[in-house]
Amino acid sequence: QVQLVESGGGLVQAGGSLRLSCAASGPTFSRYPMGWFRQAPGKEREFVAGITRSGGTTNYADSVKGRFTISRDNAKNTGYLQMNSLKPEDTAVYYCAADGSGTFYPSRRSMGYGYWGQGTQVTVSS
Repeated sequence: QVQLVESGGGLVQAGGSLRLSCAASGPTFSRYPMGWFRQAPGKEREFVAGITRSGGTTNYADSVKGRFTISRDNAKNTGYLQMNSLKPEDTAVYYCAADGSGTFYPSRRSMGYGYWGQGTQVTVSS
C-alpha cells in the first residue's frame, strides 16, 4: 500500500503564497500520476491539479490556472503544490492523491485515485 502525507498548510493573507508538500512512502512513487484536490466546508471535493508520473504533463482547474503550480521530485518521493496569489475562496482542506489505476494521465475526478493523504488546512484571509 501507499501512504501519502501532506504538509505546508496554514494561514495566509489574500495575495500571499504557500507551498504544499506530499511525501509518499515506498520506492514506487514515480509509477503513479498524482493529483491535488481540495474540499471546503459544505462542498464536494474538487480537482485542483494533476501531474503525470514523469512530471512532463500537468493540468489544472480553471480556478487556479496561472496561480498554482504542481510539480514532483521522484527522487525524493515527494509532490508539491505551489500556490501563489491566494484568494479567500481557496480556503479548504487540501489533499494529495496517487492514481494506481495504471492510466497515463491523472484523473480530474476523485474516484480516479486510490491513495489519499490526510489533508492539510489552507486558510486565506481577506
